[in-house]
Amino acid sequence: ITTTNSFTDDDGTTHEANIEAIAAAGITLGCNPPTNDQYCPADPVTRAQMASFLARALGLDPIEPPPPTTTPPNGTPTECPTFPDDNIWNTKVDTLPVDPSSDDYITSIGGSNLNPDFGSGFWPPGSDNLIGIPINEVPSDQPLIDVKFNQFADQSDPGPYPIPDSPAIESGGGRHMIMLDTEGCLLYELYLAVQQPNETWAAASGAIFDLQSNDLRPDGWISADAGGLPIYPGLVTYDEVQDGVIDHALRFSSASTRQEYVWPARHFDSTVTDPTVPPMGQRFRLKADYDISGFAPEVQVVLTALKEYGMILADNGTSWNLSGAPDERWDNDVMRTLSFVPGSAFEAVDVSSLMVNPDSGAAAP
Repeated sequence: ITTTNSFTDDDGTTHEANIEAIAAAGITLGCNPPTNDQYCPADPVTRAQMASFLARALGLDPIEPPPPTTTPPNGTPTECPTFPDDNIWNTKVDTLPVDPSSDDYITSIGGSNLNPDFGSGFWPPGSDNLIGIPINEVPSDQPLIDVKFNQFADQSDPGPYPIPDSPAIESGGGRHMIMLDTEGCLLYELYLAVQQPNETWAAASGAIFDLQSNDLRPDGWISADAGGLPIYPGLVTYDEVQDGVIDHALRFSSASTRQEYVWPARHFDSTVTDPTVPPMGQRFRLKADYDISGFAPEVQVVLTALKEYGMILADNGTSWNLSGAPDERWDNDVMRTLSFVPGSAFEAVDVSSLMVNPDSGAAAP
């Protein structure tokens, strides 16, 4: 006899008693986090979900998979900071006031949900397109290569750039390429990077950042992003999620942005003047009262960061597109539950009180 009713969509089914039994044993957690009041009895079960069921049923201890051997490591090297500790990327915004235009901005971005744009494997299946923006870690003696800039040459750092043989490049329209000098603590980023038939390289724009400095791009300059911001410090990486803490803001895009930018952004790429549309560089955070308890622990790491550090509107693109680095160790079925978070769960934040100097990324204590 069934004495509990964990799920609303299995009532009266032949297997309801069995479903309740494994729910009571903690083997199934539901299929619609964070509410988890549905079992989805007619849905197919993926291999990843079956592995979760079996591990819980048998009480198996998790086994840490070996590090990847075919993709560059994605963690921040211990000898290099990702900008100084007081940098705006590394500053919490959970106690700052809500921006007066928050409701308008959320409406403008749209009612879609968060879209985690990172994962393992390739998409579409059978292609060599990595899911996310990869990071190429290079030594300081990596040979430097000249890059021809064909769109924003006057706003690009001339380089040269330490492009490795067969570098990993973002798939799709952006073709962002990131090189991280783990010894010199320099960050090199290119937009629309393409190798030419003669093996030289061309790109639309490029930027070089000193990871030990709070210096911003020159005012009005683009970077490899429309907002004139670095990409690397806003990426979700597998290593930090496994460590259990993300201590920096994240990067996201919106389909509509305003012809304006706010600190720490340095550039806009829009003809829209509507004040209800967010400017480039606008900070957002997940609302403090949004319940994240029903999500998997690794997803909660990302959501906690979005509550504490928030995310910065850095580029035009798919709305609520949350950027991360590809890694073959990601569990796509788990991380894609981030897409259950609606855009309405966010709010715009006013960070103007943190600005010490408009030309510096340093944030006031």
